[in-house]
Amino acid sequence: MERYQNAVGKWMLACFSDEITSDILERNHRFLEEALELVQSLECTKSEAHQLVDYVFNRPVGEPKQELGGVMVTLAALSNTWGMQMELEGLEELKRIWKRIPEIRAKQAAKPKYSPLP
Repeated sequence: MERYQNAVGKWMLACFSDEITSDILERNHRFLEEALELVQSLECTKSEAHQLVDYVFNRPVGEPKQELGGVMVTLAALSNTWGMQMELEGLEELKRIWKRIPEIRAKQAAKPKYSPLP
């Protein structure tokens, strides 16, 4: 069975250019957007999100690999708390977006270049 991260990489290259696929700022912004959409859907308020942004950005910058590990641990814990299977939901979303490549490309083409907003 193909590893999920590799499968997502193949989808990225099929949907976007190499430039967009490897754009560090774009990937950061899209990850933050999706993380915010997830916690918003699970009852986190805008006020709580702003408080956490201030808290995080007033602390020293962490080490990327350790922070990635922390994201994985807390996502698994959050999934458990809400009774969701993160691997299953990830695979379902990947199947869904394979069918939406033209729409996703159009949205990407219409967005302001270098903007964090989608």
